[in-house]
Amino acid sequence: MSVFEHHEFDQHEKVLFCKDKSSGLQAIIAVHNTNLGPALGGCRMWHYADSSEALTDVLRLSKGMTYKAAMANLKLGGGKAVIIGNPHTDKTPAMMTAMGRFVNAAQGDYITAEDSGISIDDLNLMSEQSQYVAGIHSRYSFHGGHADGNPAPATAYGVFVGLKESVRYKLGTDLKGLKVAIQGLGHVGYRLAQQLKDEGAELIVTDIYEQQLKRAEAELGAIVVSPEEIVQQDVDVFAPCALGAVLNERTIPQLKCKVIAGAANNQLAKEEHGKLLVEAGILYAPDYVLNAGGIIDICHQNQEDSSAQALKTHLEGIALTLREIYTRADQEQLPTNRVSNLIAEERFGKSW
Repeated sequence: MSVFEHHEFDQHEKVLFCKDKSSGLQAIIAVHNTNLGPALGGCRMWHYADSSEALTDVLRLSKGMTYKAAMANLKLGGGKAVIIGNPHTDKTPAMMTAMGRFVNAAQGDYITAEDSGISIDDLNLMSEQSQYVAGIHSRYSFHGGHADGNPAPATAYGVFVGLKESVRYKLGTDLKGLKVAIQGLGHVGYRLAQQLKDEGAELIVTDIYEQQLKRAEAELGAIVVSPEEIVQQDVDVFAPCALGAVLNERTIPQLKCKVIAGAANNQLAKEEHGKLLVEAGILYAPDYVLNAGGIIDICHQNQEDSSAQALKTHLEGIALTLREIYTRADQEQLPTNRVSNLIAEERFGKSW
């Protein structure tokens, strides 16, 4: 099967297969759409089962970045890069240098950034070979602290702002006393939990790492449940902040929440599952709208004429975008994920 017949291929503009014999690098770069500007998307290093799995991931993620950038009101397109290998055991400086050369070969159509398995040090090595590397210069911190280039705080704040707006729209209330179930307490999930706690929410959490659960229990007074139990909790809000495809035929009937708003990518196993959520009376905040804080942060860090306040204002605009989606979804009687896609396509000018 060729790339063009791949089930995740959606008129991608460019797919580069990259192999460097001397370093052992095997990578794929996918540029989905550049109608609004150059494609920005992180570089991920993952221990994929095979190159087919890597191709599926990069095609899906690059398309998602096009929609995310459009809904975040950025003059950017969508792209992604994946490196095949275990980031803990296979990664070498020579690989990162070679990756920089391949990024440069895209001639500015693709701008890379940090993602799973790739660090700022790795990006710095890539930047020695290419100017098309973002997220290595830190100028602004929306919360007034030290600007260290980590996009997780901005991502978490965007999710928090969007979650509050979703609760306001669906339940007509603030967060005080509301119960929120958080699936995943990583860099974004834990920060979200802290902000929710500060607003008076009651937390029920799960994670695969015992240390994070103990921390949440001690610092936030969170109730800990197993990963298998989290979707069954009787809560107001369910916040998926771990793996994708958590919303599917098996889990949706188990949900007892009224709002779903979390940081995880690709939360719906299939697009049609958005309709199941509507039928269940659950308001779904489209994930790529809600978790756009990272790409917004990276964009502002690369603008010399931006500011900490401009970054914060842009992040808080996620709430306005969600309200536009929810209002139109109610008017047109469509699932929120479908409406979000339609608005994004109108913005980046999809013509196929």
